[in-house]
Amino acid sequence: MFGKDHPRALSFLFFTEMWERFGYYLMIGIFTLYLKDVDAGFGLTENEASDLYGTFIALVFLTPFIGGLLADRLIGYRKAIFLGGIMMGVGYCVMALHSLSALYLAMFLVILGNGFFKPNISTLLGNVYNGDEFKEKKDAGYNIFYMGINIGAFVCNFFGAVLFNIYGWYAAFLAAGVGMFIGIFIFWWGTSHYRHADVIKPVAPTDMSLTRIFSLVLLPALIFGLIPLTFNEPLVSSKTTDCFLFGCIPVLFFYGRLWYKSPAEERQPIAAMLAIFAVVIAFWAVFKQNGSTLNTWANNYTNREVPALIEPTANALRLAEKIQFVKDSVIPTDAQFRKLGNQKVIGYPDYFKNLPASKLPDEGTSIAAFNTNLFQSVNPFWVIIFTPLVVAFFTFLRSRKKEPSTPTKIAFGLLISALSCLVMVGAVYASNNGAEKSSAWWFIASYAVITIGELFLSPMGLSLVSKLSPPRLTALMMGGWFLATSIGNKLSGVLSSLWDSYDNKVDFFYVNALLLGASALLLFSLLKWLNKIFKNYA
Repeated sequence: MFGKDHPRALSFLFFTEMWERFGYYLMIGIFTLYLKDVDAGFGLTENEASDLYGTFIALVFLTPFIGGLLADRLIGYRKAIFLGGIMMGVGYCVMALHSLSALYLAMFLVILGNGFFKPNISTLLGNVYNGDEFKEKKDAGYNIFYMGINIGAFVCNFFGAVLFNIYGWYAAFLAAGVGMFIGIFIFWWGTSHYRHADVIKPVAPTDMSLTRIFSLVLLPALIFGLIPLTFNEPLVSSKTTDCFLFGCIPVLFFYGRLWYKSPAEERQPIAAMLAIFAVVIAFWAVFKQNGSTLNTWANNYTNREVPALIEPTANALRLAEKIQFVKDSVIPTDAQFRKLGNQKVIGYPDYFKNLPASKLPDEGTSIAAFNTNLFQSVNPFWVIIFTPLVVAFFTFLRSRKKEPSTPTKIAFGLLISALSCLVMVGAVYASNNGAEKSSAWWFIASYAVITIGELFLSPMGLSLVSKLSPPRLTALMMGGWFLATSIGNKLSGVLSSLWDSYDNKVDFFYVNALLLGASALLLFSLLKWLNKIFKNYA
């Protein structure tokens, strides 16, 4: 897979990222389930869990702005990656302690650690492809790197399910920490292959100093973020959302100033990147509902019962949980569920609500159901399957000199992703608006479609930044890509928190499809301008 066509560094960065994503996606796959578990978690409602989830993953992808800046200007990429990985590993382990204070400390460590790790490993990968020998392979290199991300994301949920079923939530969080530390060891092992690519870039006369950035950007961001606390009512969906969005204003202003103050030869590529960053926010707002809305769909609306034929195997591998049926658990709201206290329904009281009476088990008995977090492996499974096909497809087009530009790939990625929402519309109709369990194949098919869109968009975004960024700004602009991801992540929490307000769930997925479709049309309308810039500067 790596071969002589790619630099040796790719394999080490691939496995580093694979283990880092093993830890992150293991944690994120169980995060909202843990928050809503009234027995061993914190008993949050769907709205509360979605809001906290959205804020958490938003901040996880906001801090790369800081981490990329410090790596570009001060500490270099390798030190930033080491520091970030250690902080995340410790954070996952702290999350194993069941207390709110430990949870918030763990979230803080993961948020800050990802800021140092995420933009800089992507930048380092791009740097090792610079030069005539590997330049044309950069898109393919990012696709392969992206597959490493998803191998980790695929495998981790099986570990999470087994450890939860045997020991509980804490063991799953500890496994996430171990995975992160393995990734850091692999990164240290391969140091000699990318030491040459870890170069701190000179600062241009028009660039802000670090002192000015912290005083004129980060401090104002903190102040702006506190403003919504003075409001009587939230402007968007919650005060945490308002605080986040207000806090982003000075950071967005900074990127606008960066474009305005840059030398004339740098303005067009920076403008092109900022335009794409703005458009792809919609993708992340929909895609990142995988840990909230789609987790809820898999949990409550999807038939997870283990077929009798494989139940002994699933039980032996500890990939199935026992859900006990008691009549009191068939209730309509989270608030009523809280009154049940410590009844051993493992936090899934709603599972039996949309089963016909003929399929309900006897009072006091249990059914074996696949753990909900296993469905989080559907997306990375498709990434692993489709990545070689997508790479081969673009390689074929390249050989015929018909490969679309990177901005064109991203535009098609948005359009394809919109179609995945229409698959979920079919799932809603098939389930009679959630009154019956839907087949897991709807869920799997929806992810198959959005995964193709993801492969056209996400690794291409990383490649785009690496190609268009002025060398002195690469990690900082990578932070801009993750800032767009961050805003989209927060909006995913906003959209997810509206789930209960839609009586007809089909309208929820139509809204998502419309959001992505409109963004795709906007990007297609900009392609002539973007492709001209890309041709001149990439």
